[in-house]
Amino acid sequence: MKKIELMAPAGDFPNLHAAIKAGADSVYLGLKEFNMRNSAKNFTIEELKEASEICRKNKIKLYLTLNTIIYDNEIKKIEKIIKKVKNQVDAVICWDFSVIELCRRYKIPFHISTQASVSNSETALFYKKLGAKRINLARELNLKQIKQVSKVMPVEIFGHGAMCVSISGRCFTSQFLQNKSANRGQCTHPCRRAYKIIDPDGYELKLENNRVMSAKDLCALPFIEEIKKAGISALKIEGRNRGAEYVYAVTKVYRKALDKKMTKEDIEKGMKELKRVYNRGLSPGFYLGLPTSDDFTKSDSGEAEEKKIITGRIENYWKKIGVAHVKIFTGKLEVGDEVYIKGKTTGIIRARIESMEINNKPVEKAGKGDVGIKLPQCRKGDEVYLIVKRS
Repeated sequence: MKKIELMAPAGDFPNLHAAIKAGADSVYLGLKEFNMRNSAKNFTIEELKEASEICRKNKIKLYLTLNTIIYDNEIKKIEKIIKKVKNQVDAVICWDFSVIELCRRYKIPFHISTQASVSNSETALFYKKLGAKRINLARELNLKQIKQVSKVMPVEIFGHGAMCVSISGRCFTSQFLQNKSANRGQCTHPCRRAYKIIDPDGYELKLENNRVMSAKDLCALPFIEEIKKAGISALKIEGRNRGAEYVYAVTKVYRKALDKKMTKEDIEKGMKELKRVYNRGLSPGFYLGLPTSDDFTKSDSGEAEEKKIITGRIENYWKKIGVAHVKIFTGKLEVGDEVYIKGKTTGIIRARIESMEINNKPVEKAGKGDVGIKLPQCRKGDEVYLIVKRS
């Protein structure tokens, strides 16, 4: 069995470092425009250079998404971007033929986005002849179909994360309701909401699940050993809009899953970790067969077992003694609490508070103000979040 590349999302610098610390082989990210996650923080051209240096230092690959639909008046701008990023990325993820042609012209490796909905070997062969190095297959394929296409050329599939009811994002609901195009990465996710169906006489229809357009999140962990046999080259985690704690937790779980043969106990433990961070319920997608009504969520705000609450900021850190000066500006912290420390270069750290001091005197809890806390290495300016169980 060949080694499968683990590909993690990087919506910003904390997520990038979280992915690296969790063991990703590669990351994918977008610029401020022309990517399907326009609402993520994303990167400027200047920041991309910094991200590229971080990836090279850590010996992981970096892929740039340029995967929205492209209009005539944007071709020159796209060309300028491609010329600038040529030596900073390992490949461009795209599907619009204008972007493909520019990648060919400037000799930049390119991967075909799932937006192209490649679902068979003949289409894969077509893109291979164009020069594509890899294809992210359509979401509608099962494992048997994936294995067949993987004989033609290297393929990647999504292993975990959000799924769209229109599968590959060809949805106009957001455009009609709020003039925000999903095909331009601006989706406002109206499908996640509850709706009432009212007939012309004013009668309302009560549905068993009033979120009939809101799919559960994809999760391939329960059948990861079958995934390994499908001939794929890369397993991709969705989540450029998610927090750094999500990127770290999910990447770490799948890193372990790809590195060893998973037992039933390993999978159960991994599922517990995945359920702690944001999810809308978990589903096998199309991999084991066609989705059913059980693959749509009944959740309003997600089913994560934990949530994080912004509490304070790191004002200073003394590395020799492992103590942080924390300024609490909302709520309170107590000995025994678990917190996330998040920052541009720190990424994400999960830690339990073992001790605290105010004016050199031990305290059990601290409210608004300054407090010294024993913490793993963090940096000035990092944010502190209290982790709480969801009721």
